[in-house]
Amino acid sequence: MTPKARIEKILIVGGGTAGWMTAAAMSKILKNRLCDITLIESDAIGTVGVGEATIPQIGTFNRTLGLDEDEFVRRTEGTFKLGIEFVDWGRKGQRYIHPFGPYGLDMEGVSFHAFFLKRHPHASAEDLARYSLQSVAAKKNLFMRPVNAGNSPLSSIAYAFHFDAGLYAAFLREQAEGRGVTRREGRIEEVKLDSENGFVRAVRLESGEELEADLFIDCTGFRGLIIEEALKTGYNDWSHWLPVNRAVAIPCESDGPPIPYTRATARDAGWQWRIPLQHRIGNGHVYADGFTSEDEATETLLANLPGQPLAEPRHLRFLTGHRKAFWVKNCVAIGLSAGFLEPLESTSIHLIQSGIAKLLQMFPTCGFDQAEIDRFNRLSTFEFERIRDFLILHYHATQRDDTEFWNYVRTMSIPDYLKDKLALYRTHGRVFRENDELFNDTSWFSVLIGQNIVPEDYDPVADVLSREETEAKLDNIRRTIATCTEHMPPHERFIAEHCASGTAPLRAG
Repeated sequence: MTPKARIEKILIVGGGTAGWMTAAAMSKILKNRLCDITLIESDAIGTVGVGEATIPQIGTFNRTLGLDEDEFVRRTEGTFKLGIEFVDWGRKGQRYIHPFGPYGLDMEGVSFHAFFLKRHPHASAEDLARYSLQSVAAKKNLFMRPVNAGNSPLSSIAYAFHFDAGLYAAFLREQAEGRGVTRREGRIEEVKLDSENGFVRAVRLESGEELEADLFIDCTGFRGLIIEEALKTGYNDWSHWLPVNRAVAIPCESDGPPIPYTRATARDAGWQWRIPLQHRIGNGHVYADGFTSEDEATETLLANLPGQPLAEPRHLRFLTGHRKAFWVKNCVAIGLSAGFLEPLESTSIHLIQSGIAKLLQMFPTCGFDQAEIDRFNRLSTFEFERIRDFLILHYHATQRDDTEFWNYVRTMSIPDYLKDKLALYRTHGRVFRENDELFNDTSWFSVLIGQNIVPEDYDPVADVLSREETEAKLDNIRRTIATCTEHMPPHERFIAEHCASGTAPLRAG
């Protein structure tokens, strides 16, 4: 067997969150001895750079890099996140939390959800929230990291973070450069392809200098400088299912201690995010321009800010979907250059992380075996599609009929996978996680119950316990969770004692 030539040079094209996450991870895993890693970016080209909300998988990424969590939170003006609160999604005036971590616990080998539906045949979000430590703690503005407390829920508290994306990129840049990554400043004027095989050979800068590499990683955002403009990959447009395609973002002053959850409030033609950081609140209005104007969307956001604005509104455009291929020849797209799924469930950072992980799992030689490329593309497509379906659920599972936008999403056709999943749920409340899709049964159950979609009956296997036994066990779970929250400090106090940045008026009591 003759080994194929190994990759000696990697060029990451574009910085921002995607570029520096890629550089930090590759320099850590590859130790910069396997190959030379260079990142090229231009200070003249802006990044999206808004406050980011994440899901718990970000903790795995940071631990892989060896980051100290307190330093990470401090350096990024971060706060902690126990879930997402949805306001006015099922009906106006209603709210629920999609929490991290499970509801209750599995009993007798049967899903907790089955026993919950047996106990609460007319289930509401308020009923369900009492069985989630994260939901109860979030509404009381409490937070702590898990501790060694045996089988107590305090032993397994799942959480994520809110942070300033620009500060996170800068923090990771330090990590990457400390491990030997070379940063080059410059604007790319041309992507040069090999005339024989169509592979990317080099990029030419405005200065005329050419940078060659074996593997190119496109982190150029929506533009897709290499994956799309040079390689003409094509794009799968999902705007007929997810019609929001614009956003206006603006930071504002904090209106009090930061809450330990993201808030998504439905508006007439989209929704508004609230991401609490230590030094400010990140706000944005995601909307569909087919149902409202930019001026109207901006006015709606400004009228609903919780504090005084700290900057001028920033307008963003996007198209929900993904490249028809994420890896083409010797170019891999990571981040927004690969595709975009709106920030409703805070998956943007995760998709960067996931793309990096899959690339490292199938790290190529210069032979670029097509079987490995095909697997990368197949897994990436599956992940995007399953997240897409979960996002569509939020819009489709609504009873709102007060605006043209909500009438459209409530009555639109939906993908077959989502249709089948809803049909299965509606009979006996069963939800299954298929083939490692990102969102598990707890997440689906949370949104469905939160938006008033109650199944016709409960899973008959729940009859292994009598109604009296079921009520007793569920009452005990609720009491246990209530007791656990008595041991949790206020969110702002936890930050003040462990990871305050020093720029925010957090109190330690």
